[in-house]
Amino acid sequence: MAKVFRPSSQESRILSRIESNKEHAKRQAIGQIPDVVDALANAVAMKLVENGLVETTNKNGIQEQFVQCLEKLAKADDFDIEYATAPFARVVAHPHTVTLYLTAFVLEKLIKHKDVIDIFGSDLDIYTCIHKQVLKHLP
Repeated sequence: MAKVFRPSSQESRILSRIESNKEHAKRQAIGQIPDVVDALANAVAMKLVENGLVETTNKNGIQEQFVQCLEKLAKADDFDIEYATAPFARVVAHPHTVTLYLTAFVLEKLIKHKDVIDIFGSDLDIYTCIHKQVLKHLP
């Protein structure tokens, strides 16, 4: 018969605290989005185009799409965020929620936009490019 693992109360407290800290960091990052929505959308759109990951006919149209995406993220509930990011949750070991949401947006919705010619690079390349900009705007 297999031994049943039951964490001690101290282990349970530590695990609970870790989860609470992760959730707090996630909520804090999402809460800061309205303050930086235009700057972040501009930076992400510009870097994706500059790095050759997104080929477009209208960079301003792409930027506006990111503004709308970030505004939607700022108002989204946990279920919507998890649903949107689930297919890409394994791109990196500990993904940043905002970066992962934007990556999912690029790979699932932006690719169908009329101003986008094509999207290049791997999921990780896109995530990394977006993550560098998110870290600059969301401390």
